[in-house]
This record gives sequence, structure tokens and C-alpha cells, in this order.
Amino acid sequence: MKQIDFSSTRTAHNVAASALPMLVAQLLNLLYSIVDRIYIGRIPGEGTLGLGGIGLCFPIIMIITAFTNLFGVGGAPLCAIARGRRDREKAETIMNTAFTLILCTSVILMAFFELFSTPALRLLGASEQMLPHATLYLTVYLIGTPATMIAAGMTPFINAQGYASAGMLAIFIGALSNLILDPVLIFLFHMGIRGAALATVLSQFLSAGFVIRFLMRPACELHLRFIPPARLILKNVTDIITIGITSFIMQFTNSLVALVCNAMLARYGGDLYISIYTIIASVRSLLDVPVQSISDGASPVLSYNYGARRPEEMRKTVRLFTLWNVVYTAIVWVLILLFPGFFIRIFTSDPVLLEPAANVLKLYFFAFIFQAFQYCGQTVFKSLGRTRQAVFFSLLRKVIIVVPLTLLFPVLGFGANGVFLAEPVSNVLGGTACFVTMYLTEYRRWDRLV
Repeated sequence: MKQIDFSSTRTAHNVAASALPMLVAQLLNLLYSIVDRIYIGRIPGEGTLGLGGIGLCFPIIMIITAFTNLFGVGGAPLCAIARGRRDREKAETIMNTAFTLILCTSVILMAFFELFSTPALRLLGASEQMLPHATLYLTVYLIGTPATMIAAGMTPFINAQGYASAGMLAIFIGALSNLILDPVLIFLFHMGIRGAALATVLSQFLSAGFVIRFLMRPACELHLRFIPPARLILKNVTDIITIGITSFIMQFTNSLVALVCNAMLARYGGDLYISIYTIIASVRSLLDVPVQSISDGASPVLSYNYGARRPEEMRKTVRLFTLWNVVYTAIVWVLILLFPGFFIRIFTSDPVLLEPAANVLKLYFFAFIFQAFQYCGQTVFKSLGRTRQAVFFSLLRKVIIVVPLTLLFPVLGFGANGVFLAEPVSNVLGGTACFVTMYLTEYRRWDRLV
């Protein structure tokens, strides 16, 4: 696998070389859940309820993702910074500490949610009609928790070493498997929702197997090994969590937002709007991928140059990935306004859902362009280890703005649409505040690094 040379001054090339494989990898990774929803939405007689059932599982899946990011996204910048300082031993220790934390946490989460899946889904707003579908999917999906967390959590360490194409390949293996297994298990073997979950589990194990094998090969710069928990160095654990807490909070608050949205939609819109929310969230996940992958691709370049104390390269990196994200989100914004039905039909052909879902999609994606500024600020804070700022702006957009507005707007007379209106308002307020603060407190002061 070709390794990216972060020490070169070809900033645009380095960001693109890191981001493009991540874009493909994240799109492929998204196929795990997106393909499930596409096929489940077309199961005769239960597609609409099945979509709603999977939507009710989102908060729990997001909690698993939050812990994955806590250790994976938290450790990767530290690993990249250590490499920038030519400290290979430190970089390898950070990677293996994160691996141990991911593996141990995955087993705990799997056991906990398997035991309490039904009461958790009831708490999330599952009706008696949707509960069987949600429980069926979740109990099978949870079996693959260790593989899911290893595949997603250790891929950033492959990218941090410059092997972005290998990270892409790890996800491709699993995504292709899921794409093949889904229709076979759902329709050919008549397993329905259980088949969708089982296809995801089997595919995640294949991805995890590739990641482990790659990081253990002799030719790899940093070598993977399990560190007994009693031998973990507390400072390394603390440093990883300190950096990763930002991504953890972002995902955990996504879980909180999904919980509040489902509860308010159950009250003001019923099962129909919970299914619509699942479709909207699916479209959002799909369209968020390029913004996230460009930002993630810039992160190791930014971290490396910070470790190497090269402020001008840092500025070039920020300018590039901000411009690319703004252009992309502007194009998406226009396409959603002009062709909302196209995006809805990816997930359902149910005429009962099409028109209201299209109207909601245009409302939800209004001001999507401000998401580019949120990602830019968050990426800079995370990449440089500015934990307090990153945590604050994660909480600002999701907890301080979105959750209260999601509770308030329906009461003020917007009904179920008020739940979706909270998102564009938070994008404008949160994205602007995050970007301006990053510019004033970081970007303008980097000359002091020299």
C-alpha cells in the first residue's frame, strides 16, 4: 500500500490523497446501514414499520459509535502528532492502547444492550406495532459490536500512518459483503429484518479481520498488539479520552437528539413520522459523508504539520478543506430544494410517505451550507487537541440549541414539522459560532509556533 508523505509541502495533494480514500471508505461503510434500510423499506407488508423500527435503534447504534470514536478518533491525532515528531514508539503505544480500550468496551456494550434491549427501545418511544421489528433487528446487530468497533475504530490509525487506501479497502470488503448478503438473507432465505441485521454482522467481522491483519503485518510501520488492561499507562488512556471526548459527545448528543426527536414525533406525528425521520436521517447520513471525509482527510495533515510546527501548511490545509466543504454543501442544498423526491425514493416507494417526506426534507436541509463551517471548526480543534473548545461547540449545537428547539417548536404550533425545523436553525447558529471562534483563537495565532 502506498504511504502518503505528510512531511511534503504538497498540501492539496496530501489532503486529497487522504480524503478521497476516506470518502470512498465512508460511503462504503454507510452502505452497511443504508442498504439495510433500502431493502427493509421494500419488504412487502412491513416495509414502513420496519423502517421505523430501525430508526428507533439509531440512538443505541450511535452510542456504540460514540465509544468507537472516543478511542479511535481520540487516538489517531495523537498517533499522527507522534509520527510528526518522529516518535515511533509513542505512536505505536497510543495505537495499541486504543485497540485494547475498543475491544474491552465493545464486549461490555454488547452484553449490556443485549440484556436491556427491550426496555431501552420502549424508552426510545417504540409503539407496540414497531417494538417487534426494532427488537428483532437490534438483538442480532449487537452480536457484531466488537467487530463493528474494531473496524471503525482502528481504521483511523491506518489512515494516520498514511495508508488511506488500505483503510478504504477494509471498509470495501465489508460493504461489498453486506451488499451481496442483504438481498440473499432478506428475500431469498425469507429472513426479513433479521436477515438485514445478520448480513451487517457478518460483513463487519470481515472488515475487522482485514484491519487486524493489516496492522499486524511486518511491513506496517506501527504494529498492532493487545495490551492487558492492567498494564495500560494511565496518561495514554487519559490523553486518548481527552482528544476523543469531542467526537464522543458529538455522537452521544446525536443519540440524545434522535431520542428526543422520536419522542416528539411519536406524540405529534405518530408512527408515520417516525418512519419519515428514519428516511430523513438516512439521507442526511448519506450526504454528510463527503463533508466528514474531507474533514477527516485534512485532520492527519493538520495534526502532522502542527507536530512539525509548520503554520503556513496548517493554514493552507484549513483553507482548502473549508472551501471544498462549502462548495459541496451549497450544491447539495440546491439539489435538495429542486429534487427532494429523488432522495426519498432511494428508501421507499410507499405513496403515503413520499409527499410528506419530501416536504420535510426541504425544511430539514435548509441552511445545510453552515454545516461546512461547523465541521471546519470542530476539525481544527480536534486535530490540535483543543478539547474544551471542541466539546463546547459540540454541546452548543446539539444540546444547547437542537434539543430545546425540538421540544419547543412543536408546542409553538409547528407540530411534527417543528422537530425538523430545529436542525437548520442549529446549523446557522452553531456553525457560525464554531467557525468564527476557531478563526479568532487559532488560525490567526499560528505564527507563534515558529
